[in-house]
Amino acid sequence: MTPANEEFELDEELLSVCRTAVGDELRSITYFTHEDVDQLYLRSDLDPDANLEGFAEHERLGFRSQEAYENTELGEYEATIRMFEYGYLTRVVHDGHGVWVTTDDMSIDRFEELSVAVRNVLSSFEAVDA
Repeated sequence: MTPANEEFELDEELLSVCRTAVGDELRSITYFTHEDVDQLYLRSDLDPDANLEGFAEHERLGFRSQEAYENTELGEYEATIRMFEYGYLTRVVHDGHGVWVTTDDMSIDRFEELSVAVRNVLSSFEAVDA
């Protein structure tokens, strides 16, 4: 599979699992690596001028968190959920790439379902830099 095809397949798979897990509460999906950031989806009622690179710089700290939390009594690091005034951000990282998904309010079970689904997709693909 060519890198472009693999990137397209990764994007489509992430969009599919996020829509399935989150439904209408889905606000945005952003894929990132150590070097790049790419917004895959943005709900039409949201401002397209968000500072993705600023968010990415902060969310890339998750690569270090993943290593820092290895071998704890809590088990393997899976995801981070951040609460904001108007929504939530869920970050999942795996082997040099990650995704943050923003949502409206939803039950904790759905956040867990979202995190597991995104992690499964990320573990099936190599990191893709543009």
